[in-house]
Amino acid sequence: MDNKQCIRTLENTLESPLDCLGWALFKEHAGAFDAGETGNTARVIGVRKNSFVLSNGCEEWLAFPAGRLRQAGETFPAAGDWVQFREKLVTKVLPRKNTLSRGAAGLRHGKDGGALKQQIMATNVDTVFIVSGLDRDFNLRRLERYLTLVYNCGMMPVIVLTKADLQEGAQIFVYEAEHVAPGVPVHLVSARTEAGISVLERYLEPGRTVVLVGSSGAGKSTLVNRLAGAPVQATGEVSGSVGKGRHTTTSRDLILMPQGGMIIDNPGIREIAFWDMAEPGALGAATSAFPEIEELARGCRFADCRHLHEPDCNVLQGLADGIIIPERLESYRKMQREMDYLALRQECHSSGQVEKKRRKDISKQVKALKKRHW
Repeated sequence: MDNKQCIRTLENTLESPLDCLGWALFKEHAGAFDAGETGNTARVIGVRKNSFVLSNGCEEWLAFPAGRLRQAGETFPAAGDWVQFREKLVTKVLPRKNTLSRGAAGLRHGKDGGALKQQIMATNVDTVFIVSGLDRDFNLRRLERYLTLVYNCGMMPVIVLTKADLQEGAQIFVYEAEHVAPGVPVHLVSARTEAGISVLERYLEPGRTVVLVGSSGAGKSTLVNRLAGAPVQATGEVSGSVGKGRHTTTSRDLILMPQGGMIIDNPGIREIAFWDMAEPGALGAATSAFPEIEELARGCRFADCRHLHEPDCNVLQGLADGIIIPERLESYRKMQREMDYLALRQECHSSGQVEKKRRKDISKQVKALKKRHW
């Protein structure tokens, strides 16, 4: 069932045609925006190279960004955005409820030496499915990075473990995922046997938007097809030699599902680079991905403890006592270093300025340590 068929099925039961695209839920978060007039309001359901596919709940059409949207400082449309339009021009992007974004590929370690770039994957999202296949794709450290990415964007993660039919003792993967993601729902599914697929339908209640993230070949598009009950997304085989899939999903489209909700499928992610940064020296919202470390950190002697070699570090004591496993702490430290560096890069104009500021910060830390010892 395509978007137009789903719209015709749902529009008779809703107050406004826009509600089948989530307008009623979006209005609750619209803030000061006057949501009374909806005659020129639509949602971005597809992003192309120089254009967008819009829908008002009754019809779909191709539109182009107005010239002012290309100016610096203006919000450019992305998949999931609510926009205002005039004929075939997008004139304004309405204030977003949230934004799932990452650093553009290739910029994770400042390889380009220039300005950092943001890549928006989806906006106005209710749930993020972190999809991991139980073949060569399953990796706990990668799951931690995805969780940190989602938490930093202020969204609710759900872990979906696909290809359960490939493993006899698949439940062990659920236990491992739950260990690194306390409180996060973990669902074990198989698109081939359709086991566990129906459980995911509760996230697709009318008006709600789910976005899928994961590696190429994790089974995201196949999962969308099973939930839709029809082949709405192209799929491809995973390489048997390297265990990686090809990018069969090359665009970001919002797909209206027969359950009433919507799904935004994303191209496979090979590099999980962060974008939304906390203040230097803290993971901020990202600590939700490491609750046991955050809890122990509250008992450290120093508020700015880095958990490396500081005296009376409660986290290091937890490591010695076996409360924290070494791999988790190293993953936490690694992401903390990345975020510190990225926060500095966003503040400074060049990598040279970053290094200069880092040396100054290190000098301050050394002086502070000397004072503490005295």
